[in-house]
Amino acid sequence: MPLFGLLNVDKPPGMTSRRAVDRIARLAKPAKVGHAGTLDPLASGVLVLGIGPATRLIEYVQEAPKQYRATFLLGRSSPTEDVDGEVTELPSAVPPTREQLEQAARGLTGSIEQRPPAFSALKVGGRRAYDLARAGRSVQLEPRQVRIDRLRIEGYEYPELCLDVQCSGGTYIRSLGRDLAERCGTAAVMSALVRTAVGPFTIAEAVALDTPTAENLPGLLLPPELAVRGMMPEVTVSPDEAGRLARGQTIEAREGVEDRCAAFDATGRLLAILTRTPEGVLRAAKNLSGN
Repeated sequence: MPLFGLLNVDKPPGMTSRRAVDRIARLAKPAKVGHAGTLDPLASGVLVLGIGPATRLIEYVQEAPKQYRATFLLGRSSPTEDVDGEVTELPSAVPPTREQLEQAARGLTGSIEQRPPAFSALKVGGRRAYDLARAGRSVQLEPRQVRIDRLRIEGYEYPELCLDVQCSGGTYIRSLGRDLAERCGTAAVMSALVRTAVGPFTIAEAVALDTPTAENLPGLLLPPELAVRGMMPEVTVSPDEAGRLARGQTIEAREGVEDRCAAFDATGRLLAILTRTPEGVLRAAKNLSGN
């Protein structure tokens, strides 16, 4: 059977997400492999991969909330905002109190405007920001809105600060530490980062990167519907409606579906991601019924 599912991998530190994907892609050939949310080489933890047609569902995994355990060194700065860059210790840095840090953390909880780091994969004029920064160009990225659901101090013994974070996709954790430190009159560099969860995918259930083989990979795949569970309404369609969707036709709208929904058959198999048209009917935006 063609490979079709999701793989929850525990990416080790010191490796790019691209290298981790390439390792699994060699095992999954000829199926495509994609990932939901890059982890920097410094970081480790949950990296969700879509395999086969499940690559078309990766965007929904990327929308899921993320959880991290992050470690920072206060009183220090670097152009990359982490220890992979050239770290400079601030002269006469004053250690903030735990109370100051907790107050600053409360101010960074909820919907906030975050300025992404200059060393990031975001594009500026068609070029990656980190390429411009490495070339010595000044990079000023526009702030963007992110959501911080939880920002809790797990441990603090100056200069080391450990944070527990739950946030929306698109949040830069190293920049969150930067902003937290700035509110306390100092600076910070990230020294370690573990992504502990992406939506329903947790580090406790992740497989080590060297566990999958060409032989056992099919048995390690998770159901593709996990990519959409909790992310959108779900509807069950009849066999007739399933046939219409497979042929590119529309079906009647469902109550409570204003934008998009996941369509399942009576057995619980994910058939399609549906969107509501201006005419008020449902059409398949992503059709998975042939898989």
